[in-house]
Amino acid sequence: MASIKKRPMVSIFMALLAAALGYVLLWPVPFNPVAGPPRAENPAGTGIFVKNNALAEATIVATGHGPEGIAVDAEGRLYTGLHDGRIIRITLPDGTIEELANTQGRPLGIEFDANGDLIIADATKGLLSMAQDGTLSVLATDFEGERMKFVDDLAIGKDGVIYFSDASQRYEYGEDIKELFERRPSGRLIAYDPANGELTLLLDDLYFANGVALSEDETFVLVNETFEHRIMQYWLKGPKAGTAEVFAENIPGYIDNITEAEDGGFWLAVVAARRDDVDNLVDKPFLRKVVWRVTQATGGSLVTMHSFAVKLDKDGKLLKSLEDDSGHIYMMTSVLEHKGKLYLGSLLNDGIGIIDAP
Repeated sequence: MASIKKRPMVSIFMALLAAALGYVLLWPVPFNPVAGPPRAENPAGTGIFVKNNALAEATIVATGHGPEGIAVDAEGRLYTGLHDGRIIRITLPDGTIEELANTQGRPLGIEFDANGDLIIADATKGLLSMAQDGTLSVLATDFEGERMKFVDDLAIGKDGVIYFSDASQRYEYGEDIKELFERRPSGRLIAYDPANGELTLLLDDLYFANGVALSEDETFVLVNETFEHRIMQYWLKGPKAGTAEVFAENIPGYIDNITEAEDGGFWLAVVAARRDDVDNLVDKPFLRKVVWRVTQATGGSLVTMHSFAVKLDKDGKLLKSLEDDSGHIYMMTSVLEHKGKLYLGSLLNDGIGIIDAP
């Protein structure tokens, strides 16, 4: 009798096991992955990336959820966009917050133009402008007749031209992790001329186009490829004008925004550290499908709570890395230098970090 009773239990177990294996190995995924070249060895823990927790010393100024990008006006007041679409201004040192506008989208990169208007890269609403009275206007939502899915960051030239990134042509804000699993580059670097409203494509086929910055002399513009761990350099002037090359690569994390430093170099925000197990999947599209299914079933995450602020010189040499894996500063998306301070934005923090610039 005991053996008879065991049979149904064994059958149920085997059926559940078959269902689980079928899901992990065969269930459809919402992307079509391709193989890439194996990753170079991760430099984490070596050279300037010897671990430190310097960013854990940052003071946090409350803002609300997700102060991704940061701008500073002539009076030293901070501006940022939040997860709920609000554009706010923070007056220091008391931390008073004023709501100036709401894009009804997800404002990411922000920067003031020469007129004092705040230009906003909004992931869902496009390229926007906020006048000093808080009035919002749309600069661009479409490129060549198609809506831009993920406007991400921007930099503004002295001539008023706005250089901005369209992170992906396939996946919208909140779905960007699919770009990592798929490895089909579709990000773009685009120039917008406010004089005539024209859009010009500078670079495409980028592996999630993210942060944008101009060189001090405006001879080139940089754009980050988050999922390729590198920065691309597009030449605007000189003998290389109209061409692109790698500015810095094999960075040990997922890079987000990049901003101009006060000495002519750059500050790079690394939102999270690379993982060797994820690096090892680059040339294995089938296993990426398996990992996707497992994370969807378990609620697991590939993101580490370990952010970096990396200083580069004007030629792309990596000079210094400030880190935090304590949970104090995490998912850090921007590093803005202003008058001896670094202001640290985040996709998920509820405040802006402030620390002395080294």
